[in-house]
Amino acid sequence: MAKLLSSKIVVLGAGAWGTALAMQISTQHPVSLWARNAGHVSGMRKARANPMYLGDFPFNDNLQVEDDLSAALKDASLILSVVPTAGFRQILKDIKALNSQLPVVWAHKGLEPITAKLPHEVALDELGGHQCWGALSGPSFAAELVRGLPTAVTLAASDESFAMEAAASIHASNLRVYTSTDVVGVSVGGALKNVMAIAAGISDGMGFGNNARAALITRGLAEITRFGLALGAKAETFMGLGGAGDLILTCTGQYSRNREVGLQLASGKTLADILQGLGHVAEGVNTTREVMRRAKQLGVEMPITCEVNKALSHGKSARDAVMDLLGREQKAEAF
Repeated sequence: MAKLLSSKIVVLGAGAWGTALAMQISTQHPVSLWARNAGHVSGMRKARANPMYLGDFPFNDNLQVEDDLSAALKDASLILSVVPTAGFRQILKDIKALNSQLPVVWAHKGLEPITAKLPHEVALDELGGHQCWGALSGPSFAAELVRGLPTAVTLAASDESFAMEAAASIHASNLRVYTSTDVVGVSVGGALKNVMAIAAGISDGMGFGNNARAALITRGLAEITRFGLALGAKAETFMGLGGAGDLILTCTGQYSRNREVGLQLASGKTLADILQGLGHVAEGVNTTREVMRRAKQLGVEMPITCEVNKALSHGKSARDAVMDLLGREQKAEAF
C-alpha cells in the first residue's frame, strides 16, 4: 500500500473530468496528465490550466502535462484512465505496447461501440486477469470537484486489497472513496445512468414536472438493475453511489451533459446540432444504442432505453417517445 500512497499517478484523458481528477489527486501526489493532442497539451502547459474544458482553475506544481505516453508512465504506480469509452481499448493496447504492467483504474462510463462491451469486459480482453484493474464511479461533476466541494464515489475491483489500496491513494477530505468488489455493477450503473438522464431531460424539457421525473428515475433504476443482474452484478450495488446516487445526480444536475441532450431534443433540435453545440462527449448517446444491442442478446426488457433509442436514432419525436412510455399496459411494479 505504501507504494501507491507515495508514488506518481498518471491520468489519461484531459477532458473536464480527467483534469478535475488530476487536479484533485495532485494535492497529494505527483500527477502526469496525458492527452493525445499535442496542441491541447501545449496550451495547458502555457496556461497552467485547461481552459478548453475546465476554465481557468490553476494547476499546482505537482501536476505536469504530457502528450508522450511513455514519458507520462515513467516512475508511475497507478494509471487512471478517463479517455472516452470508445477509445479505452486502444489506450490499453498502447499501454501494453510499452510493456507496462501498471494497475489500471478507469473513470469513464459507457459501452464500447460495435461490441457493446462494458469497460471491465474490454479490460479483461486486453489485460486479462493477471493485471490489477478496477472502476471508479459515482455521483460526481467535474465543476464541483475542482472547486473542492464534497464528493463521494466508489472504486470497485475484484481484488479487494487492490481496491482498498487504490481508493486510499485517491481519498481526500473532500473526495470520499468507498470500495466495492462488484466491478460489473459499478460499470453498469455508471453507463446506463446516462441513458436515463437523456430520458429525464426529455421529460423536463416537455414540462412534465417533478412527478414524471421521479417516476423515470425510479423505473430507470429498475431497468439498470435488471440489466446488471443479467450480467452477474449484485443487486445491492444499484442502491449505492454507483447506482442510485449517480443516477439521481445525472438526471437532475445542472452540469449533466446527457440531461442537456434530452432537454434540447424536447425543444425540437436535431441530435447532430445538439452534439455539435455541446463541445463535450455525451456518453449516453452511443451507450443507448449499445445497451439495446446487448439487452436483446440478454433478453432483458428495457422500455425507457428503447424509447430513448428511437428518439436518438430512429427519428421519433421526443413527445411521442414519452407518451408511448406513459401508454404502456398496466402492470404490477417489479424490478
